[in-house]
Amino acid sequence: MSETVSAEGGASYAAAGVDIEAGDRAVELMKEWVKKTQRPEVLGGLGGFAGLFDASALKHYERPLLASATDGVGTKVDIARRMGVYDTIGHDLVAMVMDDIVVCGAEPLFMTDYICVGKVHPERVAAIVKGIAEGCVLAGCALVGGETAEHPGLLGEDDFDVAGAGTGVVEADRLLGADRIREGDVVIAMAASGLHSNGYSLVRHVLLDRAKLGLDRHIEELGRTLGEELLEPTKIYSLDCLALTRTAEVHAFSHVTGGGLAANLARVIPDGLHAVVDRSTWAPAPVFDLVGKTGDVELLELEKTLNMGVGMIAVVPGQSVDVALATLADRGVEAWVAGEITGRDDHATGAALVGTYAR
Repeated sequence: MSETVSAEGGASYAAAGVDIEAGDRAVELMKEWVKKTQRPEVLGGLGGFAGLFDASALKHYERPLLASATDGVGTKVDIARRMGVYDTIGHDLVAMVMDDIVVCGAEPLFMTDYICVGKVHPERVAAIVKGIAEGCVLAGCALVGGETAEHPGLLGEDDFDVAGAGTGVVEADRLLGADRIREGDVVIAMAASGLHSNGYSLVRHVLLDRAKLGLDRHIEELGRTLGEELLEPTKIYSLDCLALTRTAEVHAFSHVTGGGLAANLARVIPDGLHAVVDRSTWAPAPVFDLVGKTGDVELLELEKTLNMGVGMIAVVPGQSVDVALATLADRGVEAWVAGEITGRDDHATGAALVGTYAR
């Protein structure tokens, strides 16, 4: 690192805690991973002031609608920091952004990221970008650029946060959403890979702060250490959802994130209709029970904080159920019929969970 003061004793950027050389090295280290995400529409490489995407590729659309989303991964970054594992959190970031975009039926096109650190550790930043790049490959989108910001004095040397923004495209007459849903439609649930990237403030409070469980502690019911469970990457459903739209009639998707299953499903249910999801159709993974029992957390509180084992929902007409389930099974996605769309009575909300979870 360069000296922290100039020869005359004046201030310098390095003295303020910003290491430009470390940032440059981080960029060099991440280039190979970013390259793996490139689509033919991407122009140029890292180093420019803006990422370029050739929009002429959209000419075959009659009326292309651009879909955009932005998100982060919340306090799950604290688990990555504590464990010293940085190459998976990027999967979570891509999932949070691109699985929001695919909900309307849009194909993910490209993404940018923002990584904020207390101190640039080049290998650490490159590992984060590696995870983002791998996630982009799984979502079928390009990583066209990003920003790494060093904030000494505001963040500790090992502290960091990540955020991202993405863009997708959908043909206007293929736009999915509430206006397509009809009474009698079927709710298909797609299994989550774990906690995904929501509710970690509650999870950390219960398991780490109150119960004082170590991340390196092996939890018998989980079959692995607590840290490995909590750092399990969010499943990326983008290409699975797009495949589903090609083989079956789909009326809507719902990405189950903050707020839980019922609240997110309600966002795509039109006025006058009601989604009923039967808890008995699946058994949540042991980690949800661990959080609930350890923290004495009421079921309704768990359900409006965590995904309870369902990461994505598809709403399809009855005649499309078999082909939809077959398509997802062929792609290795665990899925099942979890409920239905009914008429709405005076006491119903947009969506509700009924029954008792399977064991």
